[in-house]
Amino acid sequence: MVIQTEGLTFNFGSQTVVKSLSLQVPEGSIYGFLGPNGAGKTTTIKLLLNLLQTQEGSIRIFDLDFQTNRKEILSQVGSLIEQPAIYAHLTGKENLLNRAILLQISENRVDEMLELVHLTQAAHKKAGNYSLGMKQRLGIALALLSDPKLLILDEPTNGLDPNGIIEIRELLKKLVSKHNKTVFISSHLLAEIERMATHVGIINNGELLFQGKIKDLESISQPLVRIEANNTVDAANLLSKNGYHVIDVNDNYLAVTYQSKEKMGQINALLNKNGYTIYSIHKVQKDLEKLFLDITQTPNNERLYTIPTV
Repeated sequence: MVIQTEGLTFNFGSQTVVKSLSLQVPEGSIYGFLGPNGAGKTTTIKLLLNLLQTQEGSIRIFDLDFQTNRKEILSQVGSLIEQPAIYAHLTGKENLLNRAILLQISENRVDEMLELVHLTQAAHKKAGNYSLGMKQRLGIALALLSDPKLLILDEPTNGLDPNGIIEIRELLKKLVSKHNKTVFISSHLLAEIERMATHVGIINNGELLFQGKIKDLESISQPLVRIEANNTVDAANLLSKNGYHVIDVNDNYLAVTYQSKEKMGQINALLNKNGYTIYSIHKVQKDLEKLFLDITQTPNNERLYTIPTV
């Protein structure tokens, strides 16, 4: 495990922000740290980077105790917390050169990082004139300059347009597959984490609700088929009698468990055959709120999955 915490707890005054958190982040993974705003994600990351002092519990990174090996650990960790710390009046390359001088790193590394994050063509452009996505990529380049083993990113796709999100996603996947990095990334976007992560941890109100491989999450976050029809209650009864699992029904629409594209076609045909008018039928991914409800309502307190040792 690259990151391993046990009983990690942090309080701001009388408010407990992180509650007995036990993370397990395997080497070579993209670990999606998922939760709504205010769930405790940024506080946890600041504890992992020693930006906040640990109050209770323990942190091990690279199988080393964090308290006694802080400098050695942090020298192998790159991070981007919220917004990248860049000088707007300097070019992208000058920002990297400035950091390279501070870290006593060869200037050759600067050009390598610009190429890696696809900023070579914009190397001599003022960073203040970069788009938000370009600034985020420059921030990641700054975090990677020292060639760290672990990259910790806090909401790196916040505020990005779809193209920017895709660029960051593909870059992170490349860092893991081709450059042997481990990435720990926080987000409140379930769909985005599902597209890139190999493992996931879900936190809410400071408590870890789920931890496991992304395929384990799929069984909980199974998508739905949402159907708008002229008589939703009767249509739902018909589908139930034919073996479909109805999840929700109201005057405007009904929802059944998604199985496959073929099954969606069969549902549509069945309803049409029985005289129902279908206004729309489409696949819908569960949102984060619904996923939290599903996890917290799992009986016998069996909701917390753990990652097997890699």
